[in-house]
Amino acid sequence: MRDRRGRTSFVDAYDQHVWDVYGFFAYRLTRRQDAEDLTQLTFERALRAWARYDPDRALPGTWLLAIARNVLIDHWRADRSDRQQPLEDAPELEGAAGPEADLGLEPEVEEALARLSDRDRELVALRYGADLTAAQIAELTGSSLAAIQQALSRALRRMRAELEEPATTDAAASQG
Repeated sequence: MRDRRGRTSFVDAYDQHVWDVYGFFAYRLTRRQDAEDLTQLTFERALRAWARYDPDRALPGTWLLAIARNVLIDHWRADRSDRQQPLEDAPELEGAAGPEADLGLEPEVEEALARLSDRDRELVALRYGADLTAAQIAELTGSSLAAIQQALSRALRRMRAELEEPATTDAAASQG
């Protein structure tokens, strides 16, 4: 459905990109509830700004993910207060990964993602969580396509090494 100006309607943009935005947050956060809340906040902000959206400047998905990145930055800034307790000091969380913690990622993948730098994790989140192409990521981040492709390749190699490390350690232990 198109609006009076011939552009995609907000409802269509939501329907087409809600899972891309959620996927971006799922790759960046550790709790499903946070990913859901920030997805909702992203679309609330997008709805308020929809009249200013210019399809000549960006595709709806790219525009929404730019908003999502800002929402995530705001979330992290707000989360740095002194009121926060480090996770290692919260014994009730140990081993209590209930449904609210399940983001749909394999635990090994979550651990490998957690070991990446913030920049690498963001790139992987944009590529695989939000399903953007390298060219779209370059446009969104203001980087060159070559730089994005190289950074993604390196991040995936690091993740692969993290994922293969336990198997290598287990194999060596079983031979010894």
